[in-house]
Amino acid sequence: MSKAKKVGLWVLTVLLAFAFLGAGGSKLAGAAPHPESFARWGYPLWFMYVTGATEVVAALLLLVPRTATLGAGLYVGTMVGAVLTHLKAGEASHVGAPLVFLVLAVVVGFARRHEALAPFNRFFARGGSEQGARV
Repeated sequence: MSKAKKVGLWVLTVLLAFAFLGAGGSKLAGAAPHPESFARWGYPLWFMYVTGATEVVAALLLLVPRTATLGAGLYVGTMVGAVLTHLKAGEASHVGAPLVFLVLAVVVGFARRHEALAPFNRFFARGGSEQGARV
């Protein structure tokens, strides 16, 4: 990957992480309009906190190259849930932002997939034995 692409990937990753931290943090804080929205959608209040915690964990995982794919996967799942929730609630006009974040998370996760798989690649390249996996 070229230096420009690496810088671009880091910029995108950091921006996504900050967005996820903000969204998750506001849910964990119980800031408006989240409690009202989750109630309107028929979800219990505890689910708002689980969603917020998932977003914060996903954001932190995104910032570590080896775990970025896992963080992106967590966030993709969360955004799929957000899109489906808005559609079920008749709020189709609200699916744009979750779809954009979903696509950006897929891009980051895909771009970081080699770093996520690196430990496994080294393990299997040595025949998969315990001794071969030691450094």
